[in-house]
Amino acid sequence: MKTFMANEQTVTRKWYVVDAAGAPLGRLASQVAAVLRGKNKPEFTPHVDTGDFVIVINSDKVALTGKKLEQKTKFHHTLYMGGAKEIKYDKLLAEKSDEAVYLAVKGMLPKNSLGRKMLKKLRVYKGAEHKHEAQKPEPMKLAEKRYNKNGN
Repeated sequence: MKTFMANEQTVTRKWYVVDAAGAPLGRLASQVAAVLRGKNKPEFTPHVDTGDFVIVINSDKVALTGKKLEQKTKFHHTLYMGGAKEIKYDKLLAEKSDEAVYLAVKGMLPKNSLGRKMLKKLRVYKGAEHKHEAQKPEPMKLAEKRYNKNGN
């Protein structure tokens, strides 16, 4: 018996559309990252990009739980002296919600050339419209929250 190894010629890619309205940002990002990586397929191979294309719509309606909206910050540096910039997530979600979703998914992909290739298959839109109807995307249902024995 031989172990199956996927390669670029044997991979078939599908398009999925995800509605982010009301979904927690972290749960949405982890499930989208798994599809981009190809972990939902039986032919998943870690060193090959076996993932599918994902379109995220309604990113402006994504939710953050707890006090993250007021306390969580996005940090970046302009590479100039004193160029450290911070922006709180309530302002980031109001102005650039598509960037917030993009960065959350990016953080859950591998930090190498394969991860950068997987990230190119992600499209994020603020509203409900997208321009990928020609690819006939299938709606992807997000997994519900799993509860432990105590019901939490």
